Amino acid sequence: MKFISSHASLLCALTLLPLQLSADVAVPDKELKEARSLIKSFGGDLKAALKPAMKSGGPVNAIEVCNLQAGPIAETISSQSDWKVARTSLKVRNADNTPDNWELKTLLQFEQRKAAGEDIKKMDHAEVVTQEGQTLYRYMKAIPTADLCVKCHGSQLDNAVAAKLKEHYPYDQAVGYNVGDIRGAFTLTKIVE
Repeated sequence: MKFISSHASLLCALTLLPLQLSADVAVPDKELKEARSLIKSFGGDLKAALKPAMKSGGPVNAIEVCNLQAGPIAETISSQSDWKVARTSLKVRNADNTPDNWELKTLLQFEQRKAAGEDIKKMDHAEVVTQEGQTLYRYMKAIPTADLCVKCHGSQLDNAVAAKLKEHYPYDQAVGYNVGDIRGAFTLTKIVE
């Protein structure tokens, strides 16, 4: 999917991929538990990589570590299960993380749920969908923006941070967040056997 540059373009993108929802089929509890466990592992491993980087070299160092390690961490977690594990957002830093139709719809629903007062930390969504002839379990969990996140994702970035982001992510959109915003979501996909 092409890199999407605005919310209006994201809304238009909903028509790009065929997607049939199987609303009458719930994702089994076993699959939900597994998905939630994988997200916990992914988030934990990513934090474990970022905390020492932040401590030793601040946000500039953390950007370098995130750039080099986030993808391999997701791949490692994915290889330990039947799920594909990734992250996405309405404002992506890496174009490879651009949401597909289902992810986009879910992210927009997360924003509506947040506006209605739902706690972001507990916000998730699971569904069985048929996409391109395959039946899939899909799961997403919202990622809240915390105090530490705004150092690299906030509105007022240090000049060195902004320069490092531009170096690694020339088309970065993942800035302008405030504490308590939905920064994106973990997204998991598994083929139904």
